[in-house]
Amino acid sequence: MVLVVHGPNLNLLGTREPRLYGRTTLAEIDRDLKARGAELGLDIDTFQSNHEGALIERVQQARGVAAGIIINAGGLTHTSVSLRDAVAAVAIPAVEVHLSNLYAREEFRHRSLLAPVCLGQIAGLGAIGYLLALEALARIVRGRSASRPADRVGGGGLRPPQPERGRAWEPSQGSHDKNARPRVKSRAATSSKKGAART
Repeated sequence: MVLVVHGPNLNLLGTREPRLYGRTTLAEIDRDLKARGAELGLDIDTFQSNHEGALIERVQQARGVAAGIIINAGGLTHTSVSLRDAVAAVAIPAVEVHLSNLYAREEFRHRSLLAPVCLGQIAGLGAIGYLLALEALARIVRGRSASRPADRVGGGGLRPPQPERGRAWEPSQGSHDKNARPRVKSRAATSSKKGAART
């Protein structure tokens, strides 16, 4: 299951400053996510609240249940340490989504407290950003589970990741190892060795 968390004022989508947020309603975003989730074999659970505490409680409830989180915390993105701590505490792969481009707006929106505890951030692409986040989470979670068949459950679903106790979930660092160098066999070197063998 993938949990989708919508923060304050997102219930007004479609009529709230359409120049910035578009005319797609929250119900339409949720509908499209559930349709795409069904195609990917993932259940989608959506939740919206204008109250910080309710959002924190819903994130906490996802622990041990959700395989991934998509979160648009609205204005709380820039202010809520508690929501940030909840996302970090549950240790579930999360993607942050914003309909508008935060970095093209007021300066106070340029800082996200959630970004450091999320896998990544998709901003400025409108409602499609949610679908892109779902696609990314599906690939990441399935990729991590591919080597662990026991994590698969009936109906094409996936068990939530089980991080080491006391540690937040972190993406694999193997592909970012600065000291890791790919082994490349030089054709020129091979040819010179064969030539030397003939002489």
